Amino acid sequence: MTIVDILEQNAAKYGDETALVEINPEVKETRRTTWRDYELVEPSRHHPHFRREITWSVFNEKANRFANALQARGIGKGDKVAILLMNCIEWLPIYFGILKTGAMAVPLNFRYTSDEIKYCLDLAEVDVLVFGAEFIGRVEEIADVISERRLLIYAGSGCPSFADDYYEMTVECSSSFAKPELTEDDDAAIYFSSGTTGFPKAILHAHRALLHSCRVEQAHHGQTHEDVFLCIPPLYHTGAKMHWFGSLLVGSKAVILKGTSPETILRAVSDEKCTIVWLLVPWAQDILGALDRGELKLGDYTLSQWRLMHIGAQPVPQSLIKRWLEYFPNHQYDTNYGLSESIGPGAVHLGVENVNKVCAIGKAGYGWETKIIDADGNEVKRGEVGELCVKGPGVMKCYYNDPEATAKTLHGDWLLTGDMAMEDEDGFIFLVDRKKDVIITGGENLYPVQIEDFLSGFKKIKDVAVIGLPDTRLGEIAAAVIELNPGVECTEEEINEFCHALPRYKRPRRIIFAKVPRNPTGKIEKPKLRKLYGGDGLVAVQNRS
Repeated sequence: MTIVDILEQNAAKYGDETALVEINPEVKETRRTTWRDYELVEPSRHHPHFRREITWSVFNEKANRFANALQARGIGKGDKVAILLMNCIEWLPIYFGILKTGAMAVPLNFRYTSDEIKYCLDLAEVDVLVFGAEFIGRVEEIADVISERRLLIYAGSGCPSFADDYYEMTVECSSSFAKPELTEDDDAAIYFSSGTTGFPKAILHAHRALLHSCRVEQAHHGQTHEDVFLCIPPLYHTGAKMHWFGSLLVGSKAVILKGTSPETILRAVSDEKCTIVWLLVPWAQDILGALDRGELKLGDYTLSQWRLMHIGAQPVPQSLIKRWLEYFPNHQYDTNYGLSESIGPGAVHLGVENVNKVCAIGKAGYGWETKIIDADGNEVKRGEVGELCVKGPGVMKCYYNDPEATAKTLHGDWLLTGDMAMEDEDGFIFLVDRKKDVIITGGENLYPVQIEDFLSGFKKIKDVAVIGLPDTRLGEIAAAVIELNPGVECTEEEINEFCHALPRYKRPRRIIFAKVPRNPTGKIEKPKLRKLYGGDGLVAVQNRS
């Protein structure tokens, strides 16, 4: 059995029921589509946004049409098809169409520059690139080079001359498809690492890993056929897609929302009767801020059906969840931990019954094992810091075309995560920091996440990132980049006073009032901050002794 079989089972069992909804608050007019079986709802008084939906049978038919179009062009088992699209209702049928042929799906980050796109296509040895309207300029810059041995397919209005038209390719294709024999051991997808330390690595996963992520998500969050999942993060990333896999497993509806404003999120939850929402820390903070300021009123929305809010991709401040539960006391809450190398979220999770352990990432997830090791590979005692390792059916096969990096990360069946962690007396795992982000100041190890968690308890602070900056005397010092809540004023002295509760060696030596940059999956872009503030051009910075 593979994940493709689950889609086909849903089409047979729930064919006329809604599978996917796309909501785009920014689109005010009907977009072109040559597929007549979308249900289109144009903006009106009742629907103040553009909305499309498809059923499970149509979802499967669209995947079949694309699979036929690819197969007619010689694409099959062992080939690779890259997807460079913003979130849209076509995204997942394209993904499953690729998998049906036996080819590998290769999702690309929508923030990639032309050079990064070319790099990833070359590294993964991609045969086909499917791209959308937002990427015409970037693809055109490299089209002459990348099209020499690749098919370029455009999914959008106004197909450029250097690409084939996705809609024209698929509209006349059969809605049934005879797929090749596939097993759990066959290669299924190549995902790319975040690339926060340079160009990304290509992560190869088998069908087994995708299937396991379905089971993990459903085991952790108890999805039923009646649940409705609100999907906001980018589908190119394992996080969003693997959380949606829980909905796939039970054949329940999912809503793809193109927008992250607090009003947009609450309106979608209300209108679509969403029961499960996965948020990133900044979006949860924005919702709380809007509620605190009275810009949103919960009474204006239908939210009683919303049962679960969960967060992943970055450490979660305890103060954030405490405030959240004050507004939403009936919500279940969960934290999910994972890497693209472990097929995204779920290798470790908190569990909805353990809200008293917020700050921990939890225990080994369904079907997973964990251990924490020292520099020599020996397991550390509880309470000691070491590198977190995970083991399970969702571990990657390798870094594609990079045996050296693979050997450093895979030790037998164990995946070394690069995250420093400790386990408490109850067996709950706490992230301490990324191995590469640990700050060594005067011989002492500082773990930025611990300082960030402390500072996030200051009510004037919206977001915070702690980085190490060079220092001639101490080697490194901790600097706190602080983003304040809108309309709030704060001085360095106030931060200094608040930090008196920290041991002296943990107190940030520099305070920088600035925006905290995060990537599309919510992770703080610390290399960008170190580059910006690590040299002589330090701006808006206060020194502290």
